[in-house]
Amino acid sequence: MQALAKLFCYNNAMTANKHSVKLLAFVGLTGSGKTSAVEYLTAKGYPKVYFGGIIHKAMREAGIEPGSDWDREATFREDIREHEGKDYVVKRAMQEIHDLIAAGQHRIIVDGLYTWTEYKILKHEFPGEMTVVAVVTPKHLRKQRMATRPERPMTSEEVDKCDWNEIENLEKGGPIAVADYFMHNDTNPESFRERIDALLEEIRFRE
Repeated sequence: MQALAKLFCYNNAMTANKHSVKLLAFVGLTGSGKTSAVEYLTAKGYPKVYFGGIIHKAMREAGIEPGSDWDREATFREDIREHEGKDYVVKRAMQEIHDLIAAGQHRIIVDGLYTWTEYKILKHEFPGEMTVVAVVTPKHLRKQRMATRPERPMTSEEVDKCDWNEIENLEKGGPIAVADYFMHNDTNPESFRERIDALLEEIRFRE
């Protein structure tokens, strides 16, 4: 009876721990400001799971240096999902999320959620625990930012090509369309950070 009571308490504790977890994912087109949002939050101490890091690791293993060629990287993203399955990235990302939860982290940033398939799998794996925020920025501002970005800048034509490729071949439009929140990033960094802070309060992300 005593052992049964301990098991009951343990299960209740595990359930309570799981229900206290919150995931925050930023989605959006290239240059919208997703990385800026993630960097702002990781600077506050929130851990992140970076989907792109999983792709970059696979690229290096294939002898391709990430960022050296946009077209080649885009093709690789498509090919690995086609050959290894659409859930190739998200399966590995989920394991990293579960590892963080097991280590006691209850607030986790999801960086690089791309496809509709990945969105559906995460929503199923973490029901009621993931908030998706679409960062919205006018195209001309996105192009300006990408052109002047110190790392991996892009031309106007490359931004257009990237948008079409991600929407048509990587299902990127779905998670943006059904996001829980839409956050505009069309003024200055300070205003954008204020909007992020307001969102954290609204969804009770702070512990």
